[in-house]
Order: sequence, then structure tokens, then C-alpha cells
Amino acid sequence: MTFNLKKIIKHLILLIFLFIMLGPFLWLISTSLKEFGDVFNYPPEIIPKTISWQNFERVFTSFSLVRYFLNSIFVTFVRTLGTLLTSSLAAYAFARLKFPGRDKIFILYLATLMIPFQVVMIPLFIIMKYFGWVDSYQALILPGVFNALGVFLLRQFFISLPKSLEESAFIDGASYFVIFSRIILPLAKPGLATLSVLSFLWSWNDFLWPLIIIDSDTMNTITLAISKFQGYYFTEWNLLMAATLIALLPTIIVYICAQNYFVEGIAASGTKY
Repeated sequence: MTFNLKKIIKHLILLIFLFIMLGPFLWLISTSLKEFGDVFNYPPEIIPKTISWQNFERVFTSFSLVRYFLNSIFVTFVRTLGTLLTSSLAAYAFARLKFPGRDKIFILYLATLMIPFQVVMIPLFIIMKYFGWVDSYQALILPGVFNALGVFLLRQFFISLPKSLEESAFIDGASYFVIFSRIILPLAKPGLATLSVLSFLWSWNDFLWPLIIIDSDTMNTITLAISKFQGYYFTEWNLLMAATLIALLPTIIVYICAQNYFVEGIAASGTKY
């Protein structure tokens, strides 16, 4: 009886936390389906009396949302691939190659995680302006492909792999690059999937850097497009929530597709130092 009571209490606590986490998401969906006059009804309505599917149509007709959506997909896709490439190469070097000052360089590189983006955004903007990349895809993509957290996650995962696999490959005459591409990377799918999901989320939800570096309307990402639904004196909250829900769908799809690898990669990346 005591055991069952504890179990019930645990499940109740979990349900409370689940409601806290899902509450804003449910309110987002509810508001996106309401007419403008019903948004501020009191008492609040979770299930609207009149479901307005036209909100989603108006979102696409009010702005060039398809263009902004494609911009975000392109930038996010390229940034994620670039992050996987640079992080995996650097992580393999820190995990397996021996060179003077390796651990000190890694700790120094890891220390960059302590620096807020607001500290480096102005120097980064000046560098982009020097190269003539302001308001371009290069400026949106390149600064985001170098990620210290990604290097750390993959390094921890590579360390957990047995060295005997590499030693056998060395005996057979394989080079470092062959070992990396044909042995390490296929075994590191959970770690790569974890980094892919995280990189996708960082890039897709990025708002501050595109706001600084982008001038023209055609280069806007989906996050900047959503901000346009907010006015100084008037905001159509139902349209804003509908646009937010549309922007949220790709992240949910990516996580669902990679959730098994994601959980395994998170668990394995912290096993060794």
C-alpha cells in the first residue's frame, strides 16, 4: 500500500510538470485557432467555440512566409552540415590525436562557451562588414558552423569508442582519415544525431544574429518574419500564434525522427573525460 501511494504521488508530480511544460504549447495551439475577438475572452477558453482555420491562410497571404521559411531551411541545413563537419574533425583530433598542448587547447576552446554572444556580436559584425558579407547567406551561415559545445559532445562520444578498432585498422595500413570516415563516424551516429538536433534548434530559433546582420526583406528568416506580426499599437495575436505554430513544426519533426539517437547520444557523451 505504501509503495502504491509513493507511486501515485510520483505520477501526480510528473503530471504536474507535464502540464507546466505542455500548458504554453496548448495555449499556443488554442490561440492560433481563435478569431481575434476571442483571444482575450474571460474566462479563457482552451477549446475555442469557433475554430478559425483561416488564420493559417492569412499568415501566408499577409507576408512572404514561404520565402522566409525557405531561407530558414537553407540556412539551418547548411549550418547543421557545417557544424557536423567542423565539430567531428576537431573532436576526433582532441580525442585521438596526440600533439603538444592538446588538453590545454581543448580547455581553452571549451572556455569560449562562457562568453555570451552579446560580447562578440559587434566584433563579428565588423568582420562580416570587412568581408562585404552583410545581408548575405555567408554571414548567416559561417559564424554558426564552429561550435565548442558540439566539439565537446562528439569528443566525449569518440573517447567512449574502443581504441582496439583503430589499432586493428592501423595494422591493416589505414590512415587517420580512413579510420575517421569509415570506422569512427559510422559508430558515432547517436552523437552525430544529437549534435544535428541541437544545431538545428540553435540555427532555426536564432533571432539576434539575423536581426543584426540582415537588412533586406528577402533575406529574412522565419524568426524575423514572426516578429513582423507584432506592431507598436496593435498585434493580431491569433495570426502571431499561427505563424509561431508553423515555425515550430520542423523542430518537432526533426526531434521525432532523431529522438532515439538523441537520447542515446546524450547518455553516451558524458561517460568519460
